Amino acid sequence: MSGFENYARNTDEIELEIVRKGIALGIDWQDEVQVRALAREALSHVAADLKIAVEAPLDHRALAKLELFGLAGIMLRTMEESAEQGIESHGGEAWKAFARALWAEAGGRG
Repeated sequence: MSGFENYARNTDEIELEIVRKGIALGIDWQDEVQVRALAREALSHVAADLKIAVEAPLDHRALAKLELFGLAGIMLRTMEESAEQGIESHGGEAWKAFARALWAEAGGRG
């Protein structure tokens, strides 16, 4: 990285989008079972999800979920990149709940 990344701004923007997608999907970020199920689905989703979202663009829940799964990748990459620069990056409650669930589910896959 160039060292010019504004990780705080990036994490705030990602967090806001995670919260918005969570609202659209009715996610309670404090419900560990629900968030773990979402993380499991995020780690398992395949290209078929994209095909479904493209073929049925009026399915707002499917689109929100697909975008949330993309945000998971951006979120994890932001944490990796900032850690490489010696900076700990994380967002708020939704970010932390989703990140914990993703790490827990990924660890269980082995």
